Amino acid sequence: MPMRDAAQAACVSRSFLHSWRSHPNLDFSITTLGLNKKAYKNDEIARYFSNKVDHILGKHSGIGIEEFTLALPKKAKYNFPYSLLSNGSGDSIRYLHLDCCSFHPTSELGWLRTLTRLHLCDVCISRGELGSLLSSSLTLEQLEIMYCDGIVCLKVPCILQRLSYLKVLGCSRLRVIDSAAPNIYSFYFAGDCRIKLSLGAALQMKDLHMSFSGAVHCTRVELPSSMPNLETATIHSGNEIANTPMLHSKYVHLKNLSIALTAATFSPTYDYFSLASFFDACPSLEIFLLNVSSDYVDPSDMRHMPEQQHHNIKSVKILGFTSSKSLVELTCHVVENITSLEHNCSRCSTLPIDVLMEAQRALFAVRAYIEPKVPSTVKLDIVEPCRRCHAAELTVSG
Repeated sequence: MPMRDAAQAACVSRSFLHSWRSHPNLDFSITTLGLNKKAYKNDEIARYFSNKVDHILGKHSGIGIEEFTLALPKKAKYNFPYSLLSNGSGDSIRYLHLDCCSFHPTSELGWLRTLTRLHLCDVCISRGELGSLLSSSLTLEQLEIMYCDGIVCLKVPCILQRLSYLKVLGCSRLRVIDSAAPNIYSFYFAGDCRIKLSLGAALQMKDLHMSFSGAVHCTRVELPSSMPNLETATIHSGNEIANTPMLHSKYVHLKNLSIALTAATFSPTYDYFSLASFFDACPSLEIFLLNVSSDYVDPSDMRHMPEQQHHNIKSVKILGFTSSKSLVELTCHVVENITSLEHNCSRCSTLPIDVLMEAQRALFAVRAYIEPKVPSTVKLDIVEPCRRCHAAELTVSG
């Protein structure tokens, strides 16, 4: 039964009132409290919301609360009364989700001994308060921090031995992530700018998602030695200052690699051919996806890397294929050196009408420079530009 209906039923039934006061899952939102956002201003909603939540928590026995969700509308100011759960009432909480509120726990806070999942979204909390919160959550397994602009430095202590999932998204003032938690399995970071990232010896790291300008260079240069067991990586970059270098460091177990480069902001001088460095760095790579769109460069004087046979890659996809010289070089490297290729696809993407001519140049580049290099055992399909997206689609399969 929804919490609103349960509260109404409690008004006419003492027995139901007793059971409701021990309800394990508390979900406070505009919907569950029956508030009409159009009928109230933000300050009125916050005041009404605050009174309702305080009253419900005051009546609740505090026994057996397992999941607690508090979600306010944007710009509504509400200070979460954590003291209402500090007298042993919150000892059983396993999941805490706070959205659009202020939260100021103190160092004496000790009611999160069983917390396994913590989700903070658009929460006003200081670095010290967050540190106290994490230090008292020894059973924490999943941590998500999103759009918390008051956080400049995020320190994850080594005592969080059970922490396996860490997600940090859209914290505009964040400049440092320093994690000493030894068993993080999956890490997700997305931000407007590059940060100082230290994940220690992330030996358990299997899944990596990163989105910021310079993410490709960071992934290739700085992280391999600290993530030797990485298996899946998804990288999105809005710009790269330097080309991707050839290094001896490797991701020995990486099988799936996706790289997306934002065409609107990406440097036209970036050398896509330098991404071939990842093939040498990932000897176990099976699936490679590249999403890119670039301005025209005359594909002449094609470069070649020393012969490198990659025996595990089965699928390669390039989305937004164009006639960029370095992109054609990269594609040629793929068809010439990947012996186990089962499927290679360069698909069309939605483009404005003024780039129709570029799609034609892309087709010419495929026919002139790539088609002659495709082995006889591989099938090449060339799809003419369609009226909907005006771009070429290249498919190569075994």
